[in-house]
Amino acid sequence: MLEKNENREKSRDSMFLLAEVKAVGASEQINVRVRNLSAGGMMAEGKADLERGTALTVRLRNIGDVPGQVAWTKQGAFGISFDTPVDPKLARKQVGTNKSESSLPRYARPLGKKGRTGLS
Repeated sequence: MLEKNENREKSRDSMFLLAEVKAVGASEQINVRVRNLSAGGMMAEGKADLERGTALTVRLRNIGDVPGQVAWTKQGAFGISFDTPVDPKLARKQVGTNKSESSLPRYARPLGKKGRTGLS
């Protein structure tokens, strides 16, 4: 689902992904839930004690490490503005499979003309 906010120029993908955030100079990574992601930034939820303006790196699935800074904070959530744009669609792609469709279980195959039978 795409969302638009009157104060934003870019669309955001609403999603539920996990990511790792590490503030510059910190020794530990923080696991967060990505609630929405756009080319220029993201909203995350998690137990992070970060202040606005904190430089950090976000590790996003299929994208890798993305530098940015905390744009805003709210109890249990925060926004990150990326230093360089990303392709949010890459984060949604399936990870770690080289299997052909025919080797997947029927329930995991794309829908075909005959439904979920895998006989499309």
